[in-house]
Amino acid sequence: MSRRTNRSLAKMLYSAMFLSLALLLPFLTSQIPEIGSKLLPMHLPVILCGFVCGPFWGATVGASAPILRSLIFTRPEMFPSAVTMAVELATYAFVAGLLYKKLGKNIFMTYLALITAMICGRLMWGGVMFVLIFLGMAKGEIGFSLIWAHTVLQGIPGITLQLVAIPIIVNVLKKNRLMLN
Repeated sequence: MSRRTNRSLAKMLYSAMFLSLALLLPFLTSQIPEIGSKLLPMHLPVILCGFVCGPFWGATVGASAPILRSLIFTRPEMFPSAVTMAVELATYAFVAGLLYKKLGKNIFMTYLALITAMICGRLMWGGVMFVLIFLGMAKGEIGFSLIWAHTVLQGIPGITLQLVAIPIIVNVLKKNRLMLN
């Protein structure tokens, strides 16, 4: 096999591992749903997939994880949660992977890519939620305050965990030459 084929196979296998983690990690917090919605356990492997495997594979895992989890385990519910999460997570991973690849691979650029991805993903969540409410597929009102409350204030513990853990994990993987992006 060629080097390119080996690299593609490695990205596919890593992505499968990250998808498995995204499906299974929520079980750690499922006994207390309030903790799960704050720690955001599905986000970590998805964002890491974007950094490690690149924007395409990261976005694929991000879009697939909530939908598959909803179909297999009935959590999160498909509308509006799994649908909005699929777009949000795909955006996180795509932006993180793209910026990491384009901007550089030092710790500052890792943080820049991560924070930008987090902002873009949360904005996409708001946009999809707006469309679902407009189409009558979700209830509620949409506005900046809802996006802020749902995606930022509620998720502060998970956001903190991501800001601490992801750059460390990316740096360790980079030093051990396990990054494929």
